[in-house]
Amino acid sequence: MTVSRRHFLRTTALSAASTLAGLSTVSLPGLFAADSPQKRASKYIDVHTHIGTTWNGNKELTADGLLHWMDEHDVEMSVLLPLTSPESSSFLLLTEPALQAAKDHPDRFVAFCSIDPRTSVRGGRNGFRDVIQRYVDQGARGFGEHKVGLDFDDPLMMQIYDVCQEVGIPLLFHMDNQRGMDQPGLPRLEHALVTFPKLNFIGHGPGWWASISGGLTQKDLMSYPTGKVNPGGAIDRLMEQYPNIYGDLSAGSGSNSISRDKDFGREFMLRRQDRLLFGTDYLQPGQPVPQFEVFDSLNLPADAQRKIYRGNAEKLLKLV
Repeated sequence: MTVSRRHFLRTTALSAASTLAGLSTVSLPGLFAADSPQKRASKYIDVHTHIGTTWNGNKELTADGLLHWMDEHDVEMSVLLPLTSPESSSFLLLTEPALQAAKDHPDRFVAFCSIDPRTSVRGGRNGFRDVIQRYVDQGARGFGEHKVGLDFDDPLMMQIYDVCQEVGIPLLFHMDNQRGMDQPGLPRLEHALVTFPKLNFIGHGPGWWASISGGLTQKDLMSYPTGKVNPGGAIDRLMEQYPNIYGDLSAGSGSNSISRDKDFGREFMLRRQDRLLFGTDYLQPGQPVPQFEVFDSLNLPADAQRKIYRGNAEKLLKLV
C-alpha cells in the first residue's frame, strides 16, 4: 500500500505527541526537570543533644539517626555534648566521637568537649588547659555538658571555669541536688559569674530552671515545680546583673519552666530573648520533645523567635 508523504508525517507527529503525553505521567529522572530538592533545615539550632547510649535502658542514638531526626524537625545544626563524669549518665560519652561526627558533618554538627575536674592530669590547672586547648584545636566550640557531682563553686570546678575563660569557649552546665550543686537563690553560681566575668555560662537542668521562680526550697532544685511562677526568681536577677549567663531551654526542665505558667513564660522569653537558646536534650530514638509545640504555641514575634531558635547560638558559638 502506498502512503503519501503528508500522511506519513502527520501520523508520525501524532504518535510522538502521544508518547510524550504518556511519559509525563511517569518519573524519569534526568529526562525532564529534576525532582524538587528537599528543603534545607533552617529553623532551629539545637544546643543540647547527645550521641551514643546515655542511660541504661536507652536505645543508642547514632549520628545518622540524629541527622534523620533533625531533618524531620527542621533543625539545621545540633551541638553534640559529651558526658564524662560518673554521676552524669550510665555510660560515658567521650569527646572524641563528638569531634569526629562534627568533622564528618561540619554543616550539621557542632562539638563540645568535656573533662571531669577530678581527672588525674599532669600539671594541675595547666594540665587541664592543655587538654581543653587540644580539643579546641580539633574543633570543639564549647565545654559541656558539665555535669559533675560537686558544689558548683568547688575549687576543682572553679579551675575548669578559669581554663575555659582563658581558652575563650562557653561552658554549658547541669545543675540539681546531685550535680553542680547550689542553694536557693543560686549563690554558688553567682560566685562563679563574678569570678569569671569573661566566661559565658549556659544554664541547664532542674536546679537552674526551677530558679525561674522565687520562694524555693532546697528540694525544689531537684524537681520540676508546677503552678504559677513566684516573683523573685534567681534567673531573672542573675541575667539582669550579669551579661555572661545564658539559658539552655532543653529537656523537661526547660520546657516545664515555660509551660507551667505560660503568661509568665512568654513574657520571660521576650524579656530575655537575647540570652535564651533553643535546645532539646534529644538522646535516644523516638524520644518525645515538647519544646517544638510549647514554644510555637506562644506566638512569639518573628525577631524574638529567630534569636531564641538560632540567632543567639550563632553568635555565642561563633557560627557566623
